[in-house]
Formats: sequence, C-alpha cells, structure tokens
Amino acid sequence: MKYLQILILFLFVSCNNEKVVQLPEIDHSEISEILDVSPAYLFYDETQEDHIELNRKSLIITTNWLVNVDKRLSLKQAIPKIVYLQEKKRNSELHKNEDAKNYYTCHNTSINNLGFIEFTNVFYVEKPAENFGLESYQFAIVFHDPSRIEVKSSETENNFETSIESFIQDLKNLVSQSDSGSMFHLYFSKDLSFQDYISFKSALDKLKDQKVIIINEEFIF
Repeated sequence: MKYLQILILFLFVSCNNEKVVQLPEIDHSEISEILDVSPAYLFYDETQEDHIELNRKSLIITTNWLVNVDKRLSLKQAIPKIVYLQEKKRNSELHKNEDAKNYYTCHNTSINNLGFIEFTNVFYVEKPAENFGLESYQFAIVFHDPSRIEVKSSETENNFETSIESFIQDLKNLVSQSDSGSMFHLYFSKDLSFQDYISFKSALDKLKDQKVIIINEEFIF
C-alpha cells in the first residue's frame, strides 16, 4: 500500500470517531514522502478543559513519527504535549531506532497534498513571561504575531521589526552584510496558533544559506 494511502487510512479511522485534525497549511515542502511511519494526533476539542486531546495509541517507538497537530491550537496548548511525545522517544530504552525521526504533518497547498517539517532535534524551552529575556545570541528572531516579528542583533544597531510577508527577504539582506556565519535564536509567543508557528517554520526553510545556522533550541514565552 502506498504511503499516502496508509496516512489517509489513519485519518479516516480518526474521522470515524468524529474527530478531525485541521492540518496547518504550507505553500512548499522539502519533504513530501516518508516511509515506515506511525501517527499521533493532537485534536482541538472544545469539550476538554484545555481544548486539546492527545491520541498516541498508534505510535511505534522504532518508526518515524508523524505528529498531526490541529492548526487552531495555540503553542501554549500544543507544546507541552509535543514535548511529552519527544521525551517518550528520546528516553526510550527498548528497541530504540536512532534513525527514526519526528515530523509535523502539513497540507502543502502548492501540490494539494501532504508535506512534512522535521522537528526531531528541536528542543522547546518554555519561559514564563515575567522571566522572558534574550539569552546570549548573535541574532534573535522574536515572533509575537504574523504582523510583528522583531529581529535583534547583539553585534550591531541593526534591530528592526518586520512581518511574515517580508521577513525572509529582510533576513537575507541582513545575512548578506555579514562576512562570517550568522547564528539565529528563535523565540515564539505562546499565544501564536500552531498555523502561525508552522508558517514561520516553513518560511525559515526557504532561508537556505551555508552561512545561516538556526539554533535547535526554540524558546516559548
């Protein structure tokens, strides 16, 4: 059975239980096919106190994990569940597969099919708002909302605000002014929707430059 058919079957089983995940949308994807998979679902559920329900019954520790997160969830709701799944896999002592990775499942609108964003080596660090402060950084990108993205530099006075529509070009312009590599730390507001978060991550995937390093710690404030 083809991979896409298998995933559709997983989604159909979920829908039979009257639970549907609205996948986040992206307009491009470097990854469009993954083999040897098992799924987890983070449902948006208004009947739950925190509006979220995790279904991980189908996860097999040795496979690639497809994490299907409803785009309506906020990072405040979704990230603790995602961290829980990451730790389950990272801390597994039995039948561990070092080659198995974790991916977010998305709807790639450019081909009207599935696309995937890997997050295997992302470490989420939650910070209370009152303790929020930028760690030691070369460049920091602070995502408040799609219309307000702060870009800060510890090396120059070239700090500015931008939006989701223009920040990749702004970052390319910033990187072009540096003779050495550029290291970026990422900060995300906990109030962002998962759709907003994936839109930012997908946009960052377009920043393909050997001088650009995206730190794998992502701060949620």
